[in-house]
Amino acid sequence: MKPLVLVVEDEAPIATLLKYNLERDGYRVVDARDGEEALILASEHKPDLVILDWMLPLLSGIEVCRRLRRQNTGAALPIIMLTARGEEADKVRGLNAGADDYVTKPFSPSELMARVRAVLRRSRPGSEAEQLSCDDLVMDLVAHRVKRANRDIHLGPTEFRLLRYFLEHPGRVFSREQLLDAVWGADVYVEPRTVDVHIRRLRKAINNDGERDLIRTVRSAGYSLDPHGLGSA
Repeated sequence: MKPLVLVVEDEAPIATLLKYNLERDGYRVVDARDGEEALILASEHKPDLVILDWMLPLLSGIEVCRRLRRQNTGAALPIIMLTARGEEADKVRGLNAGADDYVTKPFSPSELMARVRAVLRRSRPGSEAEQLSCDDLVMDLVAHRVKRANRDIHLGPTEFRLLRYFLEHPGRVFSREQLLDAVWGADVYVEPRTVDVHIRRLRKAINNDGERDLIRTVRSAGYSLDPHGLGSA
């Protein structure tokens, strides 16, 4: 089961943005709009990570962070502080209060997601799968290798990231735009048709003659990694 993230943010547009990006990456999300609600939800849901705004109604993010750290259940809870306060003294104060990382607004969603993954890796060593698989296709995340039916598959960096994203969400259909955001990053401008080029390269690499095509093309919708090898639809 994917980790549960508690988002504590009183600005609705930012809270919506955070929830969208987290759920797109497969995380489960609960959200709070003030400091007191954050402490209640943290106690009830036992999240795996907290994204915590500094400026909150009722209790500041700093105070929420301190109280979570004083609780036995929150002593090792990863906390990312999210705030418009970008001065070095503020960053030091946030880290001294117990935050594991500190992200300044405005922020890049793709960078924040990378920080989420990094903080979770540090807090949960060995908890993430070292291998991803679909049918007879296996990706070794430690050795950075891909095999199908025991034969080595050589992929470029983009195709590797694309395949990893598919393997993390088997059966789910993604539009070109969603794949661009997830694999290339929301801040990088790439033509949507570029996705088609890399899909063709990935297909050529992972599918030998006679093997089922594991990548499904869904007309007017996008692409999916399909363990049943249905091809186009």
